[in-house]
Amino acid sequence: MGFAAVTVVLVVIVVVVAVILQLFNAADSRKPDKLTTHFNQTYDYIIVGAGSSGSVLAARLSEDAGVRVLILEAGDDDCNKPLLDIPLAAITFQHSNIDWDYYTTSQKHACGASKDKKSFWPRGKILGGSSQLNFMLYIRGNHHDYDKWEASGCKGWGYDDVLPYFKKSEDIQVESLKTSDYHGQNGNLKVTVTQTSSLVDKWLEAGQDLGYETTDPNGKNQEGFTRVQTTIVNGKRWSTSKAFLWPAMDRENLHVVVNAHVTKVLIKDKQATGVQFFKDGHSHTVEATREVILSAGAIGSPHILMLSGIGPRKHLEELKIDVEADLPVGDNLQDHILTILRTNTDQLVSIRPEVINSTQTVLEYFLFSKGYLTSPMGVECLAFVRTDPAIEEGNPDMQFHVSVMRLSQDLANHLNLELEVYRKLKWLNEDGFAAYPTLLRPKSKGTIRLNSTDPFHYPIIDPNYLSHPEDLLTLLKGVRKYQKLLTTNTMRKMGARLHPIVHPLCTDHVADSDQYWTCFIRAMTFTVYHPVGTCKMGAAEDPTTVVDPHLKVKGISGLRVVDASIMPTIISGNTNAPCIMIAEKAADMIRGIKTV
Repeated sequence: MGFAAVTVVLVVIVVVVAVILQLFNAADSRKPDKLTTHFNQTYDYIIVGAGSSGSVLAARLSEDAGVRVLILEAGDDDCNKPLLDIPLAAITFQHSNIDWDYYTTSQKHACGASKDKKSFWPRGKILGGSSQLNFMLYIRGNHHDYDKWEASGCKGWGYDDVLPYFKKSEDIQVESLKTSDYHGQNGNLKVTVTQTSSLVDKWLEAGQDLGYETTDPNGKNQEGFTRVQTTIVNGKRWSTSKAFLWPAMDRENLHVVVNAHVTKVLIKDKQATGVQFFKDGHSHTVEATREVILSAGAIGSPHILMLSGIGPRKHLEELKIDVEADLPVGDNLQDHILTILRTNTDQLVSIRPEVINSTQTVLEYFLFSKGYLTSPMGVECLAFVRTDPAIEEGNPDMQFHVSVMRLSQDLANHLNLELEVYRKLKWLNEDGFAAYPTLLRPKSKGTIRLNSTDPFHYPIIDPNYLSHPEDLLTLLKGVRKYQKLLTTNTMRKMGARLHPIVHPLCTDHVADSDQYWTCFIRAMTFTVYHPVGTCKMGAAEDPTTVVDPHLKVKGISGLRVVDASIMPTIISGNTNAPCIMIAEKAADMIRGIKTV
């Protein structure tokens, strides 16, 4: 076939795909005119942030026709953005205009192979927030997590209290789970199981070789090996915006304003009276007759609180901010971290670039909603294990994320990994997969502090990774646990083995020694994108807390926080589903509904 003929074929393919793309998008899209362009001066409730929690909260509060609800989102609309729906494209939207594009400070104990020893923290800046950037895994955490919350002073947040709210939001699409007491079928959030790689079945078999059951990680027992449950429907991302906010946008009592950057909560006589925000080059104020609710996330909510005079007194006074409430805002920062264990195999299991970019893959996706593009960034199987038999059964402290995505230089950029280190690792030469030992209950805690009084200057983010020695020890045990998995018959038949290249920053240590892996973990430390805890919930009399169990900010009436920042301790799993649960429960609190 000549060059001209090839060109004609490519043009036809592009035209066909473009038409399909329009039909694909029209099936579940909405009109952009649902947004509010002329807002009122006064509302009953003002919600700051339309992310995983804010979208849910706005939808629930506006169910009461007699109240007026305003939700302000600093980012753009998510309408008519079909590429955003493609699960395998998730990482491509990092460093884009829908990403806050945060970086931490240089880490003393971790991130040694990262540029400037900084961790890159993407956060969603769009309707739907980080549910538009995440890898779409639906994991709730462990029932012990919530019982510990309640025991620490969070009355009403035990597992029996929160389970009904997980079920309320969920519409499980997995046939084998529809009769489970742990899953719901009538909620807005559709949950499915996704698999494109043969590795998934092998992974579960290898777990059985070690004596682990194939479990439902959101069921009775989290411990075990599992397929991923995802917020993917018909091959497309199912964000909280699409699931909760879009269906509510026809309501006259709900106003949704985008590109509205909230700069301050207005406070008078210890009462939150409204907010100030910047939009279209102008500053605006709106008033709340009932409550202002911050759902700006574990970075945004403490940032806004401190700018409004709510935070550590000494810190605010140093910046000459009038103190409205002396509270430990920005403390208690926690995040899940992982390291990367590149595993080579003799069998082809990975999603390779040439396959992703093939015409067949593209047409298979847009015509039938199937194929590699439906994969949640290659993360298709998980395991939850205990690194020490002394740990209580059913309460794993280690999660393995397993990805069949071929590691590439592009991925290295998104990890903020030094390119010279990446090149020396030579990850791209063989087929295989990557296992990511993930620390579920880190003991290291960090802070968020103001960089200046300018609301457009990003805050100082210091997660203080691996500052607690037990975190490093647990990750080391996780590596050893994974090595044991590779000795199973199933993995040996695949020819699965750790990539043999010694890490270039750890050549002074004997390969495979504890000292070597300690060096490796400190060098290859990466976020799992789960920051929480910076507006800690707990008993009102506890000086370490910012909000009480009703999520009300202590000392300021008419002000609540509803997002990941209220978690007193990070849950044992991915954080998107818990953020949705928090909003569901908060909505009932605010509306005066006792329980679901």
